[in-house]
Amino acid sequence: MSTTSYSSLLTFIVLFLCTSIGKATNNTSIFLHKTTEQHSTIGKTEQDTLQKKKTLITPLEKGTAVEKDTISLLQENKTPLKMTKKKWLPNSGKAAWLAAVFPGGGQIYNRKYWKLPIVYGGLMGCAYALSWNNKMYTDYSRAYLDIMDDNSSTNSYLNYLPDNFDITGKEDQYQTIFKKRKDFYRRNRDLSIFAFIGVYVLSIVDAYVDAELSNFDITKDLGVKIEPAIITNQQTNKTFGMQCSITF
Repeated sequence: MSTTSYSSLLTFIVLFLCTSIGKATNNTSIFLHKTTEQHSTIGKTEQDTLQKKKTLITPLEKGTAVEKDTISLLQENKTPLKMTKKKWLPNSGKAAWLAAVFPGGGQIYNRKYWKLPIVYGGLMGCAYALSWNNKMYTDYSRAYLDIMDDNSSTNSYLNYLPDNFDITGKEDQYQTIFKKRKDFYRRNRDLSIFAFIGVYVLSIVDAYVDAELSNFDITKDLGVKIEPAIITNQQTNKTFGMQCSITF
């Protein structure tokens, strides 16, 4: 190959390389320009966002309506929720049935435990009186029957007389005494029975009424007021008196 051919080949290669380098330089410039524009756009967007945030968190001017509304909303949000406890109200029918089946059961159901000593104390007192009076009535009845008969072996009435006491000639008098004692204890025994039943029924009534009045309004608005007043009368025109007013 001649020198001219080598020269032409080298010239062609140099031109090709220059052209390639020029295109690559242009592409690089275009890429850098686009990248710069994108960065500038992103930076502007971030600045706008920061400016908006600053605008949103700008302190409120004192005394403005916006500030007052904001503070009131914050206070409402901070207020804790109060759980309202529903008031327990007893059932009057159930209280009466419990008191009838089990003495004091109605008071326990109504949660009035302080009434239990009264109920049980009354029942136990009546039961003791019933037992004691019944025993005395039985003993005096036996003694009265013994003093009324003619059998000398039946002398239980002597247990109620002093030792070695002779009632000869006084039989009628002591028969009357033993009869009165027998009737006295029988009467007390019967009264004890009625008292026991009365306490039992009263405990039932108390349980029922207590349950019914558990929802009764006893606020301060209820009251009775007695005060002097001027009363108009057709005959004497005006007179002074007292008037009673009930407020509810």
